Amino acid sequence: MTRKGFRAEILTVPEDPALAGPEAVRHESDGLLVVEDGLVVARGPFETMAARFPGLAVERLAGLIVPGFVDAHIHFPQTERIASHGAQLLEWLERHIFPAEAAFADRDHSDSVAGFFLGELLRNGTTSALVFPTVHEGSVEALFEAALARDMRIISGKVLMDLGPPDLRDSIEEGRAATERLIGRWRGRGRLGYAVTPRFALTSSDAQLADAGGMLREHPDVLLHTHLSENLGELAAVAERFPDAEDYLSVYERYGLAGPRSVFAHSIHLNDGEMGRLAGCGCAIAFCPTSNLFLGSGLFDLALADRHGIPVGIGTDVGAGTSFSLLATLGEAYKVCQMRGASLDPFRALHLATAGGARALRIGDKVGSLEPGQEADFVLLDSEATPLLARRTRGASLFDRLFALQVLGDDRAVAATYVAGRPAHRRDGGAIE
Repeated sequence: MTRKGFRAEILTVPEDPALAGPEAVRHESDGLLVVEDGLVVARGPFETMAARFPGLAVERLAGLIVPGFVDAHIHFPQTERIASHGAQLLEWLERHIFPAEAAFADRDHSDSVAGFFLGELLRNGTTSALVFPTVHEGSVEALFEAALARDMRIISGKVLMDLGPPDLRDSIEEGRAATERLIGRWRGRGRLGYAVTPRFALTSSDAQLADAGGMLREHPDVLLHTHLSENLGELAAVAERFPDAEDYLSVYERYGLAGPRSVFAHSIHLNDGEMGRLAGCGCAIAFCPTSNLFLGSGLFDLALADRHGIPVGIGTDVGAGTSFSLLATLGEAYKVCQMRGASLDPFRALHLATAGGARALRIGDKVGSLEPGQEADFVLLDSEATPLLARRTRGASLFDRLFALQVLGDDRAVAATYVAGRPAHRRDGGAIE
């Protein structure tokens, strides 16, 4: 049994400020986080906690502790295709992404990219993520093995696409058999989770979509992870493929894929009725601002999702997304909301990237708030990481410092990332325990 304290300024936003108001923000200017065997035991003002835990070994950290970031939607096989020029979604997939994903038939390649990918997450303060692999079973194995070695909370699952390109195509039988094998091998190991993962409606037959719904029902501890209503070209193709469907969402509803464990990336072009149906099903949305802007897909309506009470997390969506940094992604989310006529409060933004994202992924009891009993995943942010940040935040309020970190910050602002109370990344290159 190992107990240790971390002394620093601590900030968490366990509840959504849009609902709970200022009381949602929990802040200790001089706080102590007490961790035992990877779990948070207590946290509070240093003086109070020090008296409560006499003789505790305490590490003093310079910076702002926040919970580890939760990426609600990202593609690890697209790491090497980030910043690929040209085209909107469907053409971009054909030109850049499908050829890159075909290379993941090679397990050595999968292992190499998985290790680099998880290193980038940690370098940017992300400790939990819902991740797309490829159609290849080995791509999932590579990701899970690398995540298990790093003790990260990663949720993933083999992509199902029996209508995909010839070198990225499975069959219904192959897709089910591989999914069942992966669930059997990885369920309950470390901090890993599984998601049934049809790529999107266009790449699976009706029968495979129905089979995915069946697997979701048969395994009540897995998520459903896919894309919804991302791009106007995609919507037109879905309408052509499913002429009898009321809308894109109804395709997923038809096959039992819209429910309380479903996470839909994007969901940009949904009307009020569709949002209401998402809410009624208990679905969650991953808001991916950088990829939506990069591909010219559109502007997510956070206010509309809020009116329906839909859980929302933030996704970097690399590689259409242009940064692994959730700080940078929150800066773009602010701009998208501005274009929609709304202003995203920095405390609420932090909530969406931590406790809100964890809630969307159904892991809110495990991570996101640094409350007692939760896993001690946290990030140490440095508001003086660059000369401009230092100048902007000198003497600034907590609100302004946090907002500046989200607009001007990136991996340079992450001084250290801790997973289960242990350092997993240090910006200064110091030894990792």
